[in-house]
This record gives sequence, structure tokens and C-alpha cells, in this order.
Amino acid sequence: MGERHETYTNPVLNADWSDPDVVRVGDDFYLTASSFGRSPGLPLLHSRDLVGWRLVGHALERLEPVGEFRTPRHDCGVWAPSLRHHDDRFWIFWGDPDRGVFQVNAPDVRGPWTRPHLVKAGRGLIDPCPLWDDESGEAYLVHAWAKSRAGVKNRLTGHRMHPDGTSLLDEGKVIVDGDGIPGWFTLEGPKLYRHDGWFWILAPAGGVETGWQGALRSRDFFGPYEERIVLEQKDTEVNGPHQGGWVRTASGEDWFLHFQQRGAYGRVVHLQPMRWDRDGWPVIGDEGAPVLTHRRPGLPAQPPAEPAADDDFPGGRFGRQWSWTANPEDGWATRHSADGLRLTCVRTPDAHDLRTLANVLTQRLPGVPSAVEVELRLHSEEPGARAGLAVLGDAFGWIGLQRDDDGTVRLVHRFAEPVAERERDASRPRLAPDGRARLRIEIGAGARCRFAYDVGDGPCPSGPVFAAAPWRWVGALLGLFAVAPAGSGHAGAAVFSEFRIRPL
Repeated sequence: MGERHETYTNPVLNADWSDPDVVRVGDDFYLTASSFGRSPGLPLLHSRDLVGWRLVGHALERLEPVGEFRTPRHDCGVWAPSLRHHDDRFWIFWGDPDRGVFQVNAPDVRGPWTRPHLVKAGRGLIDPCPLWDDESGEAYLVHAWAKSRAGVKNRLTGHRMHPDGTSLLDEGKVIVDGDGIPGWFTLEGPKLYRHDGWFWILAPAGGVETGWQGALRSRDFFGPYEERIVLEQKDTEVNGPHQGGWVRTASGEDWFLHFQQRGAYGRVVHLQPMRWDRDGWPVIGDEGAPVLTHRRPGLPAQPPAEPAADDDFPGGRFGRQWSWTANPEDGWATRHSADGLRLTCVRTPDAHDLRTLANVLTQRLPGVPSAVEVELRLHSEEPGARAGLAVLGDAFGWIGLQRDDDGTVRLVHRFAEPVAERERDASRPRLAPDGRARLRIEIGAGARCRFAYDVGDGPCPSGPVFAAAPWRWVGALLGLFAVAPAGSGHAGAAVFSEFRIRPL
């Protein structure tokens, strides 16, 4: 057996799969993650070995209420979901910090998923996790609090839940008050389990970038709980390490998947070995420190796998790796008989700030130095129509094509820093006589981006280095877009083809 099958290297998901949770069903492992204000939401990944993962779908077609997510809301929507399998169904619970705790469920991970159901209304209710206790037949729910909405944090509230997962059976009780644990703050992200006669809560504290993973246990769901730090940075380079989920293989191996905050790259996912000590407490990683490399799980060898990135857009369809920055409208992307993504140049009153546009099709920034390329043809005759390839966050930069007032098409490269309300040129525009260009962004160490293009006379660099920035809770995104000035009538389209991401 080759070395590839003997060890793995973290992170196992080297991109922004924020707040992961995991469950095993038979020989299959499934993972979901936060999606905030993007649509579709609640990505669903599948693995057979806990190392290689493929994106197989989404559980949330659109964010609700639909009207509230017509424009980007990057710090709202779907926060920290929990994924469980119970009564032959998959269940996902999440907190919308402005509306409450929701759940969806499905007989198969690929759907069909139910419409979102509100389990508990309220502001600041986040990070919910259910538990169906096979020993007692009871069902429970635990959640954390967002101070930005509720005015409180650092506490976990527990409820009895109706076994059908639709409602709660009591007013709830604070079952863990982090203020009462010396040195602990920002306790959040609880995952609830039953093991060895104990109720267990695995939850991070201490902040996303600087904290640790805690374990809390009690003989009774409502407490009192005793606590222990079970995973922390120590002398490794894994800051955090932050929230995640425990999973046990069919042969009885225990593993823990958690995220690490990496700036513009977002929250990348690590896999840690896990065992139980003589006192019954979990030990995660290498005696409580994150591992960089480790023996692979004792599972059948699988071909290497990772979420898709490249796309030829067959028939105008885009792959599962893409999501809009808000709920989409019909007609933004049109299907046709050839390859290539045909994006309508959506008319908008002010398209000079990509951060405000809903019609940007995005995917996650790769976590390793990479070159991103795409072919673009601008078919709009509308003066001011433009389309391009972007790196999008609190700051953004894009390169693409624009139709000028004199009918010519020019290659343009623009950017905006975090405090800017409008973009400005990063380089001088130049003619693109055929109305087409090959666009390229090289993403180096530290998410430093170099832009380049080819309009038919060879590759040319463009502008200074641009440092990608995260977007509140979200890592920087790669984006494709097409817009036109406000007006009436059809403004034409842009066609993107041969989207490729290659390691540098």
C-alpha cells in the first residue's frame, strides 16, 4: 500500500467550509457547513474515508423569507448547522441570528429536503444541536447566543424537544454559564452527544482565532456540567482550533473534524484523531494538540477526492460548487445548447460596488497558491455593460470587459478597498478588439493576488498586487458577474467558458 493510503495531511478541506458538522450513516460520512447569505445554502459533502470529500448537493434551495435575501447579507442567514441522522432521515438544524432556530430534513442526503421549519423564534439564537436519546426516548436541543443580536453570549441554553423535531417542550434553561468557568469566554458552537452514560457537549470557547475546544459532561441533560479543554493550539500553527463534530467509524475509531480560521481563506477543516482516557474524557489530536499529518482512518482505501472547482458549464449549467451572493432571480443564467455560462447583463442602478450585487456567482477561494483562469466574451451592445472575474470580500478586485460609449470593448481592471464605496481603476483600460479575453488571477501566499489577461496578443500582467480580504464571517470568494446600467429592455449577456483552477 502506497504512502498516500497510510497518512493524510491537514487541512483535509482546504477552503472555507465554515462550522463543519459530520455524521456517519452505514459506511458513508456526510458533512455540512455554514453558508450565511449565499444561495443555495447548507452544502452537503460526502466521504468514505474522512479525508477525501465531494460536494453532492445543498439542503436549502433558497433563503427564507425570500425577499429579505434579495441583496447580499453576508453576516446573516445560515449560521453553524448541526447534521444528524434519526428515524431514517437526515436532519439539519441551524440558527438564523435574526429569526431563530430552523430545521430541514430529508429521507436521503440528496433530497428532497423539506422547507425550513421554525423550531424556536428569537434573536441571537445560534449554533443549535439536537439529540435524540435512544436510552430514554427523550429528545433535546442545545443552542448558544450571539451578543450582537441578543446582548448576551458565553452561555448554552437547553430544551426538551418534541421527538418529531418540530417544537420545544419547555421555556429552556441555561445549562452551562461560561461566565462561571474561570478563564472561559465566548462559549459557543455546541455539539450534543450521549456516550458512556453521560450527556456530552463539545464546544469551543476563547474566540474563533485564539480559542480552544472544550468538552463538558453531565449525568443529567440540564446539568450540572464539568468541563475540560481537550484541544488547543499549544506549539502548533493551528490557531483556534474551533468548533466541529465527533464521528465514530463502523469499527469503533473516533475522529473529530473542526475548523481553523485562516483570514482571507476562511475557515478550513482539519481531521483529528480522538480517543477516551481512563477517566472517560475525550483526548483529541496529539494529546490535545492538533496534528499536521497522521495515520489515515482505518477505512477502505478510496481514490483521492475533493470538492469540484473547474467548470465547462455544459449547456449553460453551473456546477454545485457555485452559489449566488443572495437569492437568485430567473434569467440571470440562461441555458443553451453549447458549453459556457451565459450570464445576463443584469441592469442595476449602481453596479460600481460588487459587494452590493446579488447576481455574482461565487465559489470558495482555494487554500493553496493557485492560478484561476476563465475565457470571457462580452455579447452586450449596451454602453456601460461589463462582465468579469473577481476576488470578492471586504475589499474586492476584478478584471474583465466593458462596452464603451463609442461601441468599443475594453479590458478593464478595477478594485475597491474596504472603506471605499465605489471601485476605481487598478490599471489603464486597453482595447479588446474581438470582445473577448482570457482572464487570470494568480493567488499566492497570504492570498495576494496578481491579475493578468490575454486579448489576443499574449498574456499581460495588470495592476499591482491585490491582497484578498475576508467578508465578515466568510472567506474571500471567486466571482463571475455581468451587469449593465439601469434602463429598460434586454441588455445582452456575457459568456464565460473553461473555468480552471490550477496549483501554482
